[in-house]
Amino acid sequence: MKKKFYAVAVGRRTGIFTDWPSAEGQVKGFAGAKYQSFPSREEASAWLENPVYAKKEHCSSGRAPVQVCPEQRPGAIIVFTDGGCSNNPGPGGYGIVIEENHEEREMSGGFRLTTNNRMEMMAALIALETLREWRTPIDLYSDSSYLVNGITKDWARKWRSNGWCKADGGAVVNVDLWQRLLLLAEALDVRFHWLKGHAGHAGNERCDKLAVAAARQPELPVDEGYQGAAGGEEDEC
Repeated sequence: MKKKFYAVAVGRRTGIFTDWPSAEGQVKGFAGAKYQSFPSREEASAWLENPVYAKKEHCSSGRAPVQVCPEQRPGAIIVFTDGGCSNNPGPGGYGIVIEENHEEREMSGGFRLTTNNRMEMMAALIALETLREWRTPIDLYSDSSYLVNGITKDWARKWRSNGWCKADGGAVVNVDLWQRLLLLAEALDVRFHWLKGHAGHAGNERCDKLAVAAARQPELPVDEGYQGAAGGEEDEC
């Protein structure tokens, strides 16, 4: 976890705090509380001199003053995920940023031969498996309409109930990942949200960099679910 500095401009006590529990005690339940987190004490001090929230449309991954993402639930763990591969299919990687209590952690990994869709799904899957013991609400943000629509529009549940066949009778691909994702989505209080990729969302941009770096690592493992099946891409139900 990277150290944060929490600037409280309006609260029970004001000033700069070096841990979230101390800062939270000053603002939680305090009407009109005003606070921000920063990566350095200097930035926190500068903001306290003029505590105005930056007008940004993108969500934060902790590298800028904390912004509330669209549809973010109060107190929820925030998860950003991204994935991709070269040539599709080709070497691929995924990246994850998890934000909880104004602290963040990053995760990434890759495979020697896989697809874009599988890496988008794998990012969400690994993130949720990491949080499977938590009972806190989770808001997951991805730029993959395939992943998000597969869950929020019930495509995957319909495919499962239809024996993993699409409405046109064709076989569903990436069944191994859909099966695991559905189990996690049904066990956790998680909501999937789509956001536009490469549009200035700090969390999404960081995940993209993690995924690209992971895909370039030497001696990547085999994606058994892809190489052991027909593979391929699927974008519609």
